[in-house]
Amino acid sequence: MTTSTEPGGPTRRRILAGTGVAVGAAALPGTGAAASTGTASTRTRVAVLGGGVSGLSAAHELAERGYTVTVHEYYDVLGGKARSMDVPGSASGGRRPLPGEHGFRFFPGFYRNLPDTMRRIPFPGGAGGVRGNLRNATEELFARHAGRPDLHFPLRRVTNPPPLGAVTTTWLRDEITAALDTATRLPAHEVAYFANRLLVHLTSCDARRESEWEATSWWDFIRADAFSEEYRTVLGIGQTRNLVATRAQEASTRTVGRVIIEALILWGLLGRGLDGPDADIDRVLNAPTNEAWIDPWRTHLASLGVDFAFSSDVREVLFADGRVTGVRITDPDGGRPRVVTADYYVQAMPVEHARPTWGAALRAADPQLARCDGLRTDWMTGIMFYVRRPVPLVHGHVNCLDSPWAVTAIGQAQFWDGRDFAADYGDGRAVDCVSTIVSEWDVPGILYGKPARQCTREEIVEECWAQLKDGVNDSGRTLIEDADRLSWFMDPAVTGLGGPAPSNREPLFIHPTGTWHLRPTARTAVPNFFLAGDYVRTDVDLATMEGANESARRAVNALLDQDNSGAERCEIWELYRPPELEPLKRVDEARFRLGLPNTFDLG
Repeated sequence: MTTSTEPGGPTRRRILAGTGVAVGAAALPGTGAAASTGTASTRTRVAVLGGGVSGLSAAHELAERGYTVTVHEYYDVLGGKARSMDVPGSASGGRRPLPGEHGFRFFPGFYRNLPDTMRRIPFPGGAGGVRGNLRNATEELFARHAGRPDLHFPLRRVTNPPPLGAVTTTWLRDEITAALDTATRLPAHEVAYFANRLLVHLTSCDARRESEWEATSWWDFIRADAFSEEYRTVLGIGQTRNLVATRAQEASTRTVGRVIIEALILWGLLGRGLDGPDADIDRVLNAPTNEAWIDPWRTHLASLGVDFAFSSDVREVLFADGRVTGVRITDPDGGRPRVVTADYYVQAMPVEHARPTWGAALRAADPQLARCDGLRTDWMTGIMFYVRRPVPLVHGHVNCLDSPWAVTAIGQAQFWDGRDFAADYGDGRAVDCVSTIVSEWDVPGILYGKPARQCTREEIVEECWAQLKDGVNDSGRTLIEDADRLSWFMDPAVTGLGGPAPSNREPLFIHPTGTWHLRPTARTAVPNFFLAGDYVRTDVDLATMEGANESARRAVNALLDQDNSGAERCEIWELYRPPELEPLKRVDEARFRLGLPNTFDLG
């Protein structure tokens, strides 16, 4: 834990405009920040550009410290990719519209920065703020097709984990080997090799990780080409494409090994570095995201005096005389541009939207901005299926390992305690929502033989449904049937499907090898300009809500330093580092400096 800092279109907006109560947020009266000093006209003004998780997190921290904050958001709603959205025309009989989303949200137990913010968002009748709306998923299903046995993984902490100081490399190798041998049915030599590779990464020093392993793909690190198809599918593709939309052949070993294998799975199972004693590996919300989190957050921020300027399309960050002098903004539908000014600016926009706003002079003032041109995004987009009966997939997420489109899914209503889906949403016919995500858009599907990018919206829906059935219905049981499906909703950020130039206004930032060194820090060389977003360098190092929140904390700390503020700095939680392995990492640091491989690296 540290407090350090470092140097769609109009149709989509109309769809989102009906979500929650966010449209009227700009008109809500603020009650002033509790920690503020002076009058509103004399307090330091901060323009936060972007109303997603990073922007709202920055606004939250700044408002608590007495700053006058305005959040400028492209859409008419808040939350970015994390929000839920109403399905147009789906409500009747006094019910709420069916809930749609960019893709299902999950909150791994190793998230600690974001839950800290969630605790500080009041929720009526609930202790611990909106963080109290998180529920633990208890298992994950790796669904196979063609008669291959499905793989079930419990997601609860181990019952009797070793005490602090008792984890040794021998113990780790034995436990990893036993778990893989039981769950995967891989040949013994493949299990042994993969366990050894994990030991290499676990005992690698930071310098080796940031140099050697950042430049090595996960595919090459585990030598996927040298082993069976099952090995490649379960331990290569299943840990990358299906989870973070990055191909194993490209994904940085530093990122995959440190976050997914270590923080999420290994230390999660051992109950180390988690967000409190009630947190397990995987958690989800107990209601649609806006109800459980985003709308209460907006209300709380408004009570702290935060203003919201919606329909704000940031076109250019203006720069002169070594400082940002304003931001040129227009309406997404066109209209007369305006210039917004403030004392400080926190740009909390996705990298693909932030880059075009940086002119040549601003880029020259801070070369790390130009390096962001080398950062990449890919598509990871959700489709919701509303069904007539409860679908008993698993009490957690489904990962369709053999799906050519890397389909993942979750049945949501089982976690929405206190709600009757049919009574509360839609027209009363749908009793559950099976939320799916398509992570691979460039591989031919099983129905039409075309990649998702070349399919129409309707073809994508049919393909996704078919691939989900293909994964969960082939083990002597039928979990979902065509008759179950009532209707569907697909994220409207994806447009132009079936045409020559499909586009996605909300892609996912990805982590190919070498891109860590292209990512900027929250502090820029421009004294009144700061960056937040999941592409900014953070300890969690993954395109996540946790990374977005951590980046906002780092941006606010840098702003406080620049402003010579006496306010308390934002607390920053970093990923868990097991003390037992630190001596081995120090040995590896010496070996790395001498040009020698890791002690456990057998090639």
